[in-house]
Amino acid sequence: MRIPERIRHSVAAMPDLTLETDYARQLRVPLETVCGIDEAGRGPWAGPVAAAAVILNPRNLPTGIDDSKRLTHAQRDTLFEAIQEQALASSIVMVTAQEIDSTNILKATLKAMALAVENLSSQPSLALVDGNRPPKLGCPAFCVIGGDHLSLSIAAASILAKVARDRVMAEADHLYPGYGFAQHKGYGTKAHQEALIGLGPCPIHRLSYKPVAKVLAALQN
Repeated sequence: MRIPERIRHSVAAMPDLTLETDYARQLRVPLETVCGIDEAGRGPWAGPVAAAAVILNPRNLPTGIDDSKRLTHAQRDTLFEAIQEQALASSIVMVTAQEIDSTNILKATLKAMALAVENLSSQPSLALVDGNRPPKLGCPAFCVIGGDHLSLSIAAASILAKVARDRVMAEADHLYPGYGFAQHKGYGTKAHQEALIGLGPCPIHRLSYKPVAKVLAALQN
């Protein structure tokens, strides 16, 4: 049976290892070599984009893994530690706002994903990627639209990427006070827009993003 390169499913689904098991069986590779990949931070006006890759241990799964957006802050923090401790391999990579500006957010995201896999302590036989564009990897990669609702490995990666990026933005709040990075994490909230207009862009703002570029142009004029 041919395996589709992209899978779409109901967002109501809860993540489990069904997809990983099906792919592993059909490609005849061990389940312990299936990697999940996800990113965090494509949309914000400031800060890096983060990507994580995770190879879960099917015999030692952390309890409560779900799409990071459906978990509380406390749940994500707890699972962040548990996933790193119990997974067979995990990796997190960030690409800076400056590199996002010099290339574009898609290229920066795909680079972060590829590096996250490259940095794993053991290389996967196949990868499941959240979204519709896979990075270039040394193994087969299959896209799963909304995969963090279905694939446990992708959901685990979504937690690692989000928590790691959120912590970076909390640190940025101390380095660049006044923008509210600890609260909105760089996303385009009203408070962020008001701070951006009042203070101007800081070194971690994505100058290629239209709302930031507009404020910068106004200040320069």
